[in-house]
Amino acid sequence: MRFLLNEFEKIVCAVLFLGMTLIGFINVVVRYATHYSFAASEELLTNGFLLLTVFGAAIAARRGQHLAVTIVQDFLPRPAARAVFLLSIILSVLLLAASAWFSWATLMNQIGSGIRSYALGVPAWWYQIGLPFGFALIIIRYLQHAAEIWRATRQEPRA
Repeated sequence: MRFLLNEFEKIVCAVLFLGMTLIGFINVVVRYATHYSFAASEELLTNGFLLLTVFGAAIAARRGQHLAVTIVQDFLPRPAARAVFLLSIILSVLLLAASAWFSWATLMNQIGSGIRSYALGVPAWWYQIGLPFGFALIIIRYLQHAAEIWRATRQEPRA
């Protein structure tokens, strides 16, 4: 169970990537064998890429591989650098929480309106349902990494 909790986003990304690869391969085979395209592949792959991006961002957040510009923070004295780090955490979490909230609002709108996808005609919210949870997972993973960095900077000897 602990493995699933620690590696959830990696498992989701692996399954998504495998599914997208299979769909793309099937589309190529169908296109060359019949001269027709598997029309739903574009819809499935586009939405798969969206989910893959969000859950991939959770992986990057956990590893601390997200985009960061730390040149100012690096030249500040330690207490000021910690304050800037704390401010960056707060602002990042606020941005991610807003993204989760707006994607949840979009999900509720899609469920309420009954909008359907253009190729398969399935409810559009099927593609949207993972986004708010993905953004929430990014927050969790980002805070996990930030806590590790915060603890590491507390244990460093004073300069």
